Amino acid sequence: MNIFKKFAKYCQTCYNELAHEVTWPTLQELIGSAKLVLVASVVIALVVFAMDFTFEKIMGVVYPG
Repeated sequence: MNIFKKFAKYCQTCYNELAHEVTWPTLQELIGSAKLVLVASVVIALVVFAMDFTFEKIMGVVYPG
């Protein structure tokens, strides 16, 4: 079997798996996941901001000027 036939068979196998065997999330599941990612990102950003602010103030005391 030449390389083009192998590639065509690979593409066909991928399509069949994606079209018939994969369970795709519903719109509500997708929205819920997106909300969770958004909230987690905001929380992590706030934690990093608080740490940066705290260390900046500590370094200002340690190294004044």
